[in-house]
Amino acid sequence: MESEEFTQFVVAALDDLKAVNTVVLDVRALTDVMDYMVITSGTSNRHVKSLASHVSVEAKKQGMAPMGTEGEDGGEWVLVDFGDVVVHVMLPATRDFYDLERLWTVPEDSSTPS
Repeated sequence: MESEEFTQFVVAALDDLKAVNTVVLDVRALTDVMDYMVITSGTSNRHVKSLASHVSVEAKKQGMAPMGTEGEDGGEWVLVDFGDVVVHVMLPATRDFYDLERLWTVPEDSSTPS
């Protein structure tokens, strides 16, 4: 499965369990480590853990086992690494604090007139 197609699969799996405010970032221009970053929120520690687990289980059914998972114990932020696609599931306060969307967004070229 291509990384773009797999990213859509991940988003659908997150939607299955009512993930909140899911964002997909195309980071191919910023790094060679991954192609896409999926960032989403859960409503509680249990919801965060359930979302991450569901994505992993559904991906395994498609033959795409995660390379690694971090943060399952605490449940404030769980990272699921599929190589070309990295999924971050966080509580809203944790997501606001780390602001990954801002960190991984390519800035507009301010020298080019609009």
